[in-house]
Amino acid sequence: MNPPNEKLVYLYLFLTFFLWGSLYVVSKYVLDKVPPFTVSLVRYAVSFLVLMVLIRIKKFRPVERKDYKYIFLIGFLGYFVALVLQLLGTKFSNASFAALVNSLNPIVIMIMAAVFLHERLTVQKCAGLLLGIVGVYFIIGGVHGSDMMTGIILSLISVLLWSYVSIIIRKIGHLYHPLIITALSMGVALIFTIPASAVELAHTPAVWDAGVILSLLYMAVMCTCVAHLLWNESLSLIEAGTCSSFYPVQPLTATILGILFLGEAVSLSFWIGTVLILMGVMLCLIHFSKAPAFSKCCCSSREHS
Repeated sequence: MNPPNEKLVYLYLFLTFFLWGSLYVVSKYVLDKVPPFTVSLVRYAVSFLVLMVLIRIKKFRPVERKDYKYIFLIGFLGYFVALVLQLLGTKFSNASFAALVNSLNPIVIMIMAAVFLHERLTVQKCAGLLLGIVGVYFIIGGVHGSDMMTGIILSLISVLLWSYVSIIIRKIGHLYHPLIITALSMGVALIFTIPASAVELAHTPAVWDAGVILSLLYMAVMCTCVAHLLWNESLSLIEAGTCSSFYPVQPLTATILGILFLGEAVSLSFWIGTVLILMGVMLCLIHFSKAPAFSKCCCSSREHS
């Protein structure tokens, strides 16, 4: 097997986190016209269909019955609850704040891995956690208005739920291909999202114009399907720690695009919080890339790709 083209993999990773960062800006625009559960419904329906077609083309190992409970938890807590809270957090605050709060995911995942998987929590990880907490303090201290605070709190709850779900994914990730886990989990979320969207639309009408439809398709195809495929491909070629080191591209993308396209204004406390959170994330990831658990995870990804 030929060695991977390092520059090409880095391009994959940059595009992945750029797409995930742009998701916050696009969803902020869409949420002004379409309520959150309906946004999730369209996104999951399109993504589920595309992923199922890919699964049909490539034959993957099916999920065993004993592991269905994990797929249910990933779909319900992760894709149904956590990602809707992420949308609501973006709606009530703004794309920049929501993306930055969600950049705490790597730090929170490490804390939960220590609690639930008994992974070692080093001094370096604790220092990264402390920097992240101080960064959040600066952000919240610069927030004015109850809606903005509500958005940040919802985003924080989303981070906690998604981090817990990531621990579940880690438990079964070495058994099944990520596309299988993602597609089936989205199917579970779709089951719950359909009635929630129906109730929502009965009280909150949606505006279906060309801009909204194109934005929803972008969220489903580019930010979900393409981004996941690029991420999985990157994990199959280089170490997971190196992949995760590109995580700061996400909030920076959301902030820049939010300023350019949504006219969002950010304060000095936001930039101070940004620097502290990104320093905390990088401090954790630099150490994490050397951890044995990451090497094991990376090998598992290569085996299933």
